[in-house]
Amino acid sequence: MLLIMNKIQPSQLTEEQRNASRLFNQLHEEIHTMVCIGNPTMHDVKKAMEKVLALDKAYPLPLLGVMLEKFPKTVEPAVWWPPHQEKRQAKAHSGRKINNRNGWDAKLEEEMREIVGVLKRKDEEDYLRLGEKFLKLNKVLAISGPLLTGLAAIGSAFVGSPSHGSWAVVLGVVGGALSTVVNAFEHGGQVGMVFEMYRSNAGFFKLMEESIESNLEEEVERRENGEIFDMKVALQLGRSLSELKDLATSSSIKGEAMQEFASKLF
Repeated sequence: MLLIMNKIQPSQLTEEQRNASRLFNQLHEEIHTMVCIGNPTMHDVKKAMEKVLALDKAYPLPLLGVMLEKFPKTVEPAVWWPPHQEKRQAKAHSGRKINNRNGWDAKLEEEMREIVGVLKRKDEEDYLRLGEKFLKLNKVLAISGPLLTGLAAIGSAFVGSPSHGSWAVVLGVVGGALSTVVNAFEHGGQVGMVFEMYRSNAGFFKLMEESIESNLEEEVERRENGEIFDMKVALQLGRSLSELKDLATSSSIKGEAMQEFASKLF
């Protein structure tokens, strides 16, 4: 039973499916909003299908056989979005003249580049570092738990034996006590869930980085409106617009970038 529990990692599995449920609900609201606005195109349908398939691949519903690797060799951010996003199409506007800069200027572009740098150096790197520590801890606990339980079972089997009586009692008692502590810490402490939480949070920051970089790579008129995008980034990081500008300013000063994380939410 311990081997099966440690292989499946129920707490980690629960966190995976909880994240999947949240992301599917978010995608559902995006599609519902698009339909309510009206006139969705085949491009919108294709884009939504790519998101659904990417999310299903990131968090597969058939849990056994195709479930995610619980003890990966390397810790990487969770990825639940399409890897190759098509260039956004220029929207047709009529009835009013649009600013050629689309809400963007050189200062805002530099600000976004600095924020991407902070996300990579601090937030994403820190969550991956913590995730790696918890992964190693989980591996040790997953191996030592069944091993100690097996030694305790072997020791209890030899209790009463004339030649191994004293050692069998010590092995049974010590092994049983240690296995109880290890198994209680692993599953009671939800170590697998904590690892998955760190991996998922690192994925959130990676998605933000890719979103900002893809906007900066686009032609100005095809980008998302700069003022709206600036506000969206600030909200995702739990900051006001002034705090976001202060973060970008401090990150450009040597030695200041390593003092503060980009996100204030988690």
